[in-house]
Amino acid sequence: MDYIDPHLLQSDQLKNLFVLLKKKGYDIIGPTVRDRAVVLDSLADPEDLPVGYRDRHAPGMYRLENVNDDTCFSYVVGLESWKKYLYPAYQKLLTVQRTKTAFTVEPVENKPKKFAALGMRPCELKALAIQDTVFTGGEIKDTGYMNRRHDVFIVAVNCTTPGSNCFCTSMKTGPKADAGYDLALTEVKDGNEHYFVTETGSPAGADIVTALKLKQAGDDAIKLAQKKLFEASASMESKLDTVELKAALEKNFDNPDWETIASRCLACGNCTMVCPTCFCTTMQDDTALDGSSAGRLRLWDSCHNIEFSYIHGGSIRNSGMSRYRQWVMHKLAYWVDQFGTFGCVGCGRCITWCPVGIDITATARQITGPKTS
Repeated sequence: MDYIDPHLLQSDQLKNLFVLLKKKGYDIIGPTVRDRAVVLDSLADPEDLPVGYRDRHAPGMYRLENVNDDTCFSYVVGLESWKKYLYPAYQKLLTVQRTKTAFTVEPVENKPKKFAALGMRPCELKALAIQDTVFTGGEIKDTGYMNRRHDVFIVAVNCTTPGSNCFCTSMKTGPKADAGYDLALTEVKDGNEHYFVTETGSPAGADIVTALKLKQAGDDAIKLAQKKLFEASASMESKLDTVELKAALEKNFDNPDWETIASRCLACGNCTMVCPTCFCTTMQDDTALDGSSAGRLRLWDSCHNIEFSYIHGGSIRNSGMSRYRQWVMHKLAYWVDQFGTFGCVGCGRCITWCPVGIDITATARQITGPKTS
């Protein structure tokens, strides 16, 4: 786990990072505590971070606990992903106005704020790379996404305390960020010492390090940060064998265990809402009662909704089983055909926030595993 141009950001210098980013015109978005959960919101200063909080995850269970230390990033992941800022759940695409003789159609211009994403986990960073491919990697590009994505300054934070639902090591997405960031921090609390080993990943990140006048990290600090990341990787409880996973799932498309597993699924769509890579949407037209105007909206949707696969004559996937199977197959098989990677980054959110605790890694093992009599 090599570090790139490592410097030391002392804990009391974190406020200087906030000040500098604001001076450069960034709205700082990051984790904070609200309604007994870690959520993403605008941050005014480091005190808004989840200081002293840790979270416990299990299938269908989330608990946030105050452990009364002064670490800022000891939590795992909250319920929200960064896609809500880059690919909002509600987007107005165009408006229509009626005149005396015709209709005028005007696209809605999205003028996003310039923001800094502070606290993006390595798995979320990989999810962002996947979203980049989905929305900008093909012939048709999503201009709204591109506009929001253009000037995002990313301060990634490496994971030193994985949760029981995390399986980023299996998906090769963590616990250390390897690319795609401007700055990457590894938080170290050792006795009275509290600092962040800081890597630069871009010229913009290097400019911040220079402006903050950070000192080079010494060997002891780097080794301690590396030790914490090694221990985090080694302690990852949840695992998924991805070797030949796609082929094994496709071979087991008609496995009767799909029905057994999906019998628990409520088709609520929670897994798709919290997933950092899901991108399914629907269109909705709103018309004024007097017919003078209308608007077209794009809204998040879920493949678990029976209406999602509706075409003339009915829905293609009428059963809950077929919709659950489609979601898993898309994440772990079809996504590879479409975009060249898995559609899952191992963040574990879908496991945590499933009301009945269905575990995608357990599903994959049961479907592809050897059958015994």
